[in-house]
Amino acid sequence: MSIDANGDIAIQGISLRSLPKVSLHDHLDGALRPATILELADAIGLEVPESTPDALGAWFATQSDSGSLVEYLKTFDLTTAVMQTREGLTRVAREFVQDLAADGVIYGEVRWAPEQHQARGLSLEEAVEAVQQGIEEGEDAADRDGRSIRVGQLITAMRHTDRAREIAELAVDFRGRGAVGFDIAGPEDGFPPSNHREAFDYLAENFFPVTVHAGEAAGIASIRSALLDGRALRLGHGVRIAEDLQVVTQEGDEVQVRFGDLARWVRDREIPLELSPSSNLQTGAIAAWGENLVDHPFDLLYQLGFAVTVNVDNRTMSATSLTRELALLVEAFEYDLDDLETFQFNAAAAAFLPVEEREELVEMISEGFDA
Repeated sequence: MSIDANGDIAIQGISLRSLPKVSLHDHLDGALRPATILELADAIGLEVPESTPDALGAWFATQSDSGSLVEYLKTFDLTTAVMQTREGLTRVAREFVQDLAADGVIYGEVRWAPEQHQARGLSLEEAVEAVQQGIEEGEDAADRDGRSIRVGQLITAMRHTDRAREIAELAVDFRGRGAVGFDIAGPEDGFPPSNHREAFDYLAENFFPVTVHAGEAAGIASIRSALLDGRALRLGHGVRIAEDLQVVTQEGDEVQVRFGDLARWVRDREIPLELSPSSNLQTGAIAAWGENLVDHPFDLLYQLGFAVTVNVDNRTMSATSLTRELALLVEAFEYDLDDLETFQFNAAAAAFLPVEEREELVEMISEGFDA
């Protein structure tokens, strides 16, 4: 069993790409087609490090494979630079949705920070409207191709700036007009969610769903703040919750673990973990456990009953897709179709949608896997 050149793999004779999937943690500025970057850069006279799509794609993968979230984030200087106009944002969003649909995704949430797209004069509202236009165009294009997909926006504030309250108000204002949730992103270590308590209070008062990047570049304290200060319903990455687990004994596949209070709370409350295997390797998020995917605590968390979901984080930087991430996990941990279906059920249950629509997603996943 091996992953083909397109990142696909067959299990029990079934292509993973053909199976229905749910994507929860996928950054807009981390999912640009290299060819699109070159075209948009040329239109604005922006210098790029490579001149062909293949070479540029390889450059992103190399630059991102640093073992440091801070270094990893520097690659976004190029992608955000070509996303400063209404036309650029709309095109990137449209292609984002089309690429998800081609990968078998039936529901996705796209997170992005409007405050990073105002260099050429767009207002926050104009930026959100441009992205929503692209999403709707992408959904329509997918429908014409015989694929059904729905995508919602996760309006994101940058945790190292002071605009979180403003962005929270923007997100609530676009509820029902494309926005389904709120996030904070950017350098995690040294910028805890507690810095933005006012914004999170506002969101809670307006019953607006929140996911928070936590447990990636910082550990247990960051996750604790995401839950207590951010009232997060999901943890963006959250992989370092495993630091609150102590392996007591391990014999073959049998593992006895002692839970810390935080880990037990996250597991028992079924707070979803938005795990991104390839990205977690690139940024050093799993350095405490090893340097290879087989060292990722994903399987430990899954076996212990955490609500694990599988995500791409940044498709361009990791040269990946949701199908490829699932395929990598199959190779590393010998998962079967039942396991992969569980991951999709977990993601559907965690989606920022009304319960009736989440139940519809579960039915679509079940029917797709049964077929």
